[in-house]
Formats: sequence, structure tokens, C-alpha cells
Amino acid sequence: MTLHKGYRNKTRSLHRKNVRKRGLGSIEKYLIDFEIGNKVDIITNSGAHKRGMPHRRFHGKTGTVIGIRGRCYEIQLKIGNAKKMIIVGKEHLRLSTGALS
Repeated sequence: MTLHKGYRNKTRSLHRKNVRKRGLGSIEKYLIDFEIGNKVDIITNSGAHKRGMPHRRFHGKTGTVIGIRGRCYEIQLKIGNAKKMIIVGKEHLRLSTGALS
């Protein structure tokens, strides 16, 4: 068979959840509000596809909240020498606790 190059190609291990953590998870993720200027980690939640799921290349990256667009957040990332702005739902974000973030 030929290799299909879809949007979610080669994400079987990246988006895999532990058996006990499958499903949508707790409602606490949806109640967190981020403020402009917060440093956040982008951790893709494979249980929530519908709104603001980032591309797999952004999984594990740290960025800064620069705005709010609807129910999602605008995140600015630095990848190499380029600055990217992506729109991500809050269920795919967490506050960064890194020392150099």
C-alpha cells in the first residue's frame, strides 16, 4: 500500500494515551483561564479533536499567550529563527513550570 500523507500521519505513538487516562478527562482543563503573557506548554490531548488541536510538530513546545480568539488562545512560538503564531484550544495547554521558560 502507498503511504498516505494526511494531516495526522505518524502520530500513533505521539497521541497515544495510557489505558486509564483515555476519554475526555476532567473538567478542570476547561475551567483554567490563561492571561496574556503567560508561558504555556503545548501538550496535545488526543481525546479532544474538535477545537484548536495543534499540529504534531508543536507538541511539547513552549510559547507565550499573545491573545484570545473566541474560545481558543493565540500562542507565539519560536521555532528555529522563525516566530510562529498558532491558535490552540485550552485543553491542549498547561502553564509552563520550566526554569528557563
